[in-house]
Amino acid sequence: MNNEFTFTVKSLIFDEHYRPSDNTRITTNFANLARGESRQANLRNALKMIDNRFNALANWDNPNGDRYAIELEIISVDIDIAGSGEAFPSIEVLKTNIIDHKTGERTEGIVGNNFSSYVRDYDFSVVLLDHNKGKPQFSIPEGFGELHGKLFKHFVNSSAYQQNFKKRPVICLSVSDSKTYVRTENQHPVLGFEYEPNESSLTEQYFKKMGLQVRYFMPPNSVAPLAFYFFGDLLNDYTNLELISTISTMETFQKIYRPEIYNANAVAGRRYQPNLKNQDHSLTQIVYDREERSKLAVEQGKFAHEHFIKPYQSVLEQWSANYA
Repeated sequence: MNNEFTFTVKSLIFDEHYRPSDNTRITTNFANLARGESRQANLRNALKMIDNRFNALANWDNPNGDRYAIELEIISVDIDIAGSGEAFPSIEVLKTNIIDHKTGERTEGIVGNNFSSYVRDYDFSVVLLDHNKGKPQFSIPEGFGELHGKLFKHFVNSSAYQQNFKKRPVICLSVSDSKTYVRTENQHPVLGFEYEPNESSLTEQYFKKMGLQVRYFMPPNSVAPLAFYFFGDLLNDYTNLELISTISTMETFQKIYRPEIYNANAVAGRRYQPNLKNQDHSLTQIVYDREERSKLAVEQGKFAHEHFIKPYQSVLEQWSANYA
């Protein structure tokens, strides 16, 4: 069964000269920044914010706060089904690399961080919407997210993944504005205070099918917790510098996209409910189009249906049923 799918991993440096490829989901955080007339200033400012945040968190042996820089790679994963020779863009993530100006070393950070996938768009913007159309009460269709979860696990266990990356992925998302988070006594030197949600969310359940568990932490000098999705042991499988590379990258994106939560002027308290209507926040100097992002998710879900789900339906169903 393993010969059904072949994964191809491609990498592209994300810097101020980056232009999204035709296959990139335009709703992806980094692609959305790289468009329009402010694109170069957007990219330069975002990358500077990431470096500044990294140095603020990695403050030991770093008296001037300029020892480190982050280099980002966009990792695109294409999937070829049953030797069809047609590659479908399945997953896109970011990989961090840490440059130490003091020693001249460049070390691999964490792969994952940002996560985007056409099949996830299909699940949330096509399947879920169709299932609930005209129904008085919201419900989740049977088998929701199963195929996507199995494809993701299959990729992480594949030789293509293992040849390219040393450690398993960590994905970092914003908290949900429909839940309340309570601060615990657990505190990590880099991740900060741990928070626990009052209930499980649809996103948590979806990522669980991808084999990922979640913990919520609010790093030092942050104003809201972040959701960290991971395999294994988040606190012991990764070094402090690796964790800082994810925090600095994803917190920067969240400040740009969710300023009501991550650039709020008040810090999350012991009990915290995120609020996307919070007016008491600051804006970054970075321009992006939130409206466009939500519209495009539907278009991209339809694209996945048209070019992936529909043409390979029987192969996908059979593979999914036999996937152990």
